[in-house]
Amino acid sequence: MQFTLGIEEEYQVIDPQTRELVSHDNKIVTEAQKVMADQATPEMHEAMVEVGTKICTDIKDARRQVSFLRKSICDIARGLGYRIGAAGSHPFSRWADQPITSKERYQTLLQELQDTARSNLIFGLHVHVGIDDPTMRLHVANSIRYFLPHIYALSTNSPFWEGRNTGFKSFRPKVFDKFPRTGIPDYFESLSEYNDYIELLIKTGCIDEATKIWWDIRIHPKFPTIEIRICDIPLTVDETITIAALIQAIVAKLVKLRQANMNYMSYKRSLITENKWRASRYGIEGQLIDFGKEAQVPMQDLIAEFVDFVDDVVDELDSREEVENVFNIMKNGTGADRQLKVFEETGDVKKVVDYIIQETVTGLD
Repeated sequence: MQFTLGIEEEYQVIDPQTRELVSHDNKIVTEAQKVMADQATPEMHEAMVEVGTKICTDIKDARRQVSFLRKSICDIARGLGYRIGAAGSHPFSRWADQPITSKERYQTLLQELQDTARSNLIFGLHVHVGIDDPTMRLHVANSIRYFLPHIYALSTNSPFWEGRNTGFKSFRPKVFDKFPRTGIPDYFESLSEYNDYIELLIKTGCIDEATKIWWDIRIHPKFPTIEIRICDIPLTVDETITIAALIQAIVAKLVKLRQANMNYMSYKRSLITENKWRASRYGIEGQLIDFGKEAQVPMQDLIAEFVDFVDDVVDELDSREEVENVFNIMKNGTGADRQLKVFEETGDVKKVVDYIIQETVTGLD
């Protein structure tokens, strides 16, 4: 079946006393694997846990699975004396103080990337959408690039970095962009051109396998999916599910257009990257460029247009409620907006951490 979902969330492990990031010495993953097998894994930094759903048949199944994983990790962490936070960056912990997981993959990356890897103390949301046909996967990966800044703006949830209000709604990509092979990818004319690019990097020793392509959207090298990697991890399950539903809907819409011999307009990477920067800086309070109109348009208008654009596929996907929840995000603010509000009211980054911990479990009871 096309348009199945897979969702991965990366969590912060927090000391409830100091509110700093803390190594859990793999204890959380060890306990979690007793109830969710290999769905919980360590990440590069020991203060991090990643979870991933199994294949989700629809958005309702995705909500059940993400809720189970998030609640289980939070409960296990609490039982071990830790707390879990869902935010794209920690408000004040310093990357230089964080121990690195001893797993061979991460040690190899560390050897190659050095402080680029050590400083990559960020937390994201990755959404896979199943598409059976490889050629269609490439078409959608090319076409969806235009919509990535819109989706990303809704997820912005990393306004702080090492104790500073960065002035960005999402500082996470500014940290990750130090890695090679990140950001908005180029347009590929054919599957053979795409495969030739991967094979050249492997042949020349730049990478040893294709998972070291870390673009904001990629054709997954192991699964029949496209993987959208641009988003900060949202504070709440509701926000994660809304973003996943929007991604699934735009994929379904682009496939529907292609099957009707119609395509969405394709734009250059440089133009889409301009919008990504604006989304990073201003989130949903800013404006993106409408390249067709050649004008800046408020995010409020763009999101309304986005929802209208996918209207004819959401009932087929049974995701209307989840997609339309985007208007609650626009009303209440993204995670970044809400973190900043707490900071403005208290002037205390520890209070911001408390808020992140609180929001992470909202809706899980």
